[in-house]
Amino acid sequence: MFAVIKTGGKQYRVTKDDVIAVEKLDADAGATVVFDNVLALGDKIGAPAVADAKVAAVVVRQFRDEKKIIFKKRRRKHYRRRTGHRQNLTLVKITDMGLGLAVTATPAAAKEKKAAAPKAAKKAAPKAAEGEAKPAKKAAAKKTAAKKAEA
Repeated sequence: MFAVIKTGGKQYRVTKDDVIAVEKLDADAGATVVFDNVLALGDKIGAPAVADAKVAAVVVRQFRDEKKIIFKKRRRKHYRRRTGHRQNLTLVKITDMGLGLAVTATPAAAKEKKAAAPKAAKKAAPKAAEGEAKPAKKAAAKKTAAKKAEA
């Protein structure tokens, strides 16, 4: 069975276990993404989308496409411009498709919050240590100022 999904303004014909590169999705490697905008599923064609159809996929990795060169030239006008562009893409592997799947996307925000919590604790600890060290440095500065006044 195959499905036609729409994501990132493009349409893709996919089957189970296909690996495709799509426009960048906000998900980490290993996360599950669900494509709800299914235009066709097997012999069912939607108008514009098939109701209650879903395609589940797992994010393999995030990467950047090869560089595309954009070259503009106007002849006899001494005008040439050369620029490059690299598109951000996500490599996904299709795992399941069908009507009424009970698959939900892995929330990327929850993973970010879990990862940010330990970092915040690490940042708080050095600030407390710095706060204790600063008064000592100020005291040392007063001593050097006193020595300069004596001299």
